[in-house]
Parts: sequence; C-alpha cells; structure tokens
Amino acid sequence: MKSYLAAAVQMTSLPDLEKNLVEAETLIELAVRQGAQLITLPENFSFLGKEEDKVAQAQAIALQSEKFLKTMAQRFQVTLLGGGFPVPVDNTKVYNTALLIDPNGVELMRYQKVHLFDVNVPDGNTYQESSTVMAGDQLPSVCYSETLGNLGLSVCYDVRFPELYRHLADKGADILFVPAAFTAYTGKDHWQVLLQARAIENTCYVIAPAQTGRHYAMRKTHGHAMIVDPWGVILADAGDKPGVAIAEINPTRLEQVRRQMPSLEHRVFI
Repeated sequence: MKSYLAAAVQMTSLPDLEKNLVEAETLIELAVRQGAQLITLPENFSFLGKEEDKVAQAQAIALQSEKFLKTMAQRFQVTLLGGGFPVPVDNTKVYNTALLIDPNGVELMRYQKVHLFDVNVPDGNTYQESSTVMAGDQLPSVCYSETLGNLGLSVCYDVRFPELYRHLADKGADILFVPAAFTAYTGKDHWQVLLQARAIENTCYVIAPAQTGRHYAMRKTHGHAMIVDPWGVILADAGDKPGVAIAEINPTRLEQVRRQMPSLEHRVFI
C-alpha cells in the first residue's frame, strides 16, 4: 500500500433516480480530476424520497444503481463505493445495501445495513426505517487490498454502535467507511464527534460521504462529508453544499499512530 487520494462525495439526492445519477457522475468526475483513486458515495445516493416511493421503485433503483456503479468504476478506473441503495426483499421491504466495486467493474464487497434508524428526533420528525427496510443479519466483512489498505463497511446509523467498528478493527481494517444521510438536527451535535471517536478508538482512517440540504418535504440532512485520520484529525470537510472532500490516505501515518498509541494491544476485556 502506497499513499493515495480518497474522496468522500457529498450530494443532495432527490426522489428522482435519473437526476441523482447525473449528479453522482458529475461529482465522481470531479474527484477523478483531482486525483482520487478511491471514491465513496453517500447513503441514498441514487434515491432519497418517501419510503413508499422507495419500495415501489426499488427494483429499478437497485438495477440502475448497480449498473451505474460498475460503469463508473470501469470508465474512470477507480474503486467506487455506493454507500446505500434499496435492494428488494419482497413487495414491502428492501435491504439498505452498500456496494464496493473495483476498477474492473467487479463487486468486491456488499453489506446490508444492520442498525435501522427508528427514532423520534427532537425537531419533530419521526423516522421508522424498519417499516420498509429489512435489517441485515451479518456483520460487515473487511476487503483486503494491497493498493488501498484493508477496507471496512458500515452505513450511517451504524456509527453509534462502536462494537461493529471494533469487529472491523479486529479483522484488520485500516479504513472505515461511514456513508450517511445524517439528519440535520442530530448531525450538528453528533456527526463529527462520532466519526472522530470511531477513528481514534480503532486507529483507522474514516471516510464518510454524506447527504446535505433539503431532499423533500421536511427531510433535511447535515452534510459535512469528511475524511478523518487515525489520530482524529479532520483532513477534509465538504461543508454544507454538494461537492467532494478529498484527502491523502497515508500508510506511514497509519503506522505512526498505531505505534505511538497502541491502545488496541492494551485491551483487557475482550
């Protein structure tokens, strides 16, 4: 593994599959022009709309999202993460699925979101992800890459459950993906600190592509797609507008932090 540039894409996805894929392609190309070899798209990158509309269109969204990811990865010769899109289970439920694709358009890893966002947010919004999403029942695996480092997957609400990331660290992860559509209300208080905590406690890079702005009706997201280093330093922050956060993933920095703070080796209760 040598140093390389990674990108966390920030989008304002809408209830419009075609428009979202056009925006995603534009931002992927922007990241490629800046030299990124690993590009990550947020949760709901291809569709962010009402739950019933998501389920009704799930078959088309799933097919076009997967085709899009494979085409983009091949066209631009990058490794590409689609941070979350619906894949039908039946006529009433979908899996919230993240998909990692290599530069040849080959699937490297797939993860079905385990922790579902069923929360009454204090701003008056109620979210019931489990009404349309089937929870995955498998811990995410690690994709071992000689060129990019060892990559561990998660999705959005997972970030509040540190045991998932400790599992990934135990499996040798160097980089943790946290693609998200974090609510505007919770994001202002919790997003950055949770990303930094997951990076620090596991001495890993965290790459967190994000949704931002207003998507439909009352649905607003926080933005601030980020890349955080293993010491918890924020290397890039996309702010609150669509765009790209780009930073260097440096194996020397990873080794330095793990040598200086070998906390994973000091664990007592395992």
